[in-house]
Amino acid sequence: MGEVRFGVPDVVGIRFAVSPLWETVAGFRATVDPGRHAVHLPWIKSVLPLREDRSLAGRIAPLRAAAASPAFTTPPPRCPLAEFEEELAPMGAAPELAGALRAWWEAAVRPYWPRIRAVLEADIAYRTRQLAEDGIQEVFARLHPSLHWTGDRLVSADLPPAGPDLGGTGIVLAPSAFAARCRLLAGTATAPPALVYPSRAVGGLWERRCGPADGLARLLGRSRARLLALTGSPSTTTQLAAVSGLSLGAVSQHLSVLRDAGLVTSHRYRREVHYTASELGTALLERS
Repeated sequence: MGEVRFGVPDVVGIRFAVSPLWETVAGFRATVDPGRHAVHLPWIKSVLPLREDRSLAGRIAPLRAAAASPAFTTPPPRCPLAEFEEELAPMGAAPELAGALRAWWEAAVRPYWPRIRAVLEADIAYRTRQLAEDGIQEVFARLHPSLHWTGDRLVSADLPPAGPDLGGTGIVLAPSAFAARCRLLAGTATAPPALVYPSRAVGGLWERRCGPADGLARLLGRSRARLLALTGSPSTTTQLAAVSGLSLGAVSQHLSVLRDAGLVTSHRYRREVHYTASELGTALLERS
């Protein structure tokens, strides 16, 4: 059993983040062993031909070699909503490996990233609400069955035997769509350690998205009804445009109407505005 010891400053310094770089590597590993990632088979079937495509196979060869080593990992995310390139730059990977990671991200992960990220952000929204209502001990208790909070320590068979004493740096909790178990990413000079854990609601990640009920579509218009259905988890205009196929301008206009009607709420985090269905909007969706 491994453990991570927490001091008071470490508990105060707990925060959440999403790591597109981690998802890129973990997703590649899922394609190597599809049997252990049955929930991702629809995605795996769609991207497996890319691994064998001549134009891409040579470019991702360094990633194939690196991912074969269990010791290969990524650095912890430095900020909550990091972009892929922001994480790749400080990784310090050899140019060949950096190029392979970028090629796999662009071909196999980025086209699906709005959907993946929406699931991860929904998990974070759930955990932060749980933190507000029940406290951090309850968050850890429900993070994953392998984790146990004992005194001032987080204990798990998934943690390294000689786990770190955080020493006041805190820890980042990072949900992952592709992680089968928890994984501790060692801290760096610019980022505290990160605990990667399997995200909630991954089972529905690759399901076909049904359109809104006809009654709601007649009431709001099909585009607005679809956007309302997509705001079940916090989403930006860019994410909604990518999933819905609408232009950014059209999404912004529809969201403005939905917000004025009290069907969605918005909140800003740094450079992004996230839209979420309100209680009224959720009630409409449930009854439609």
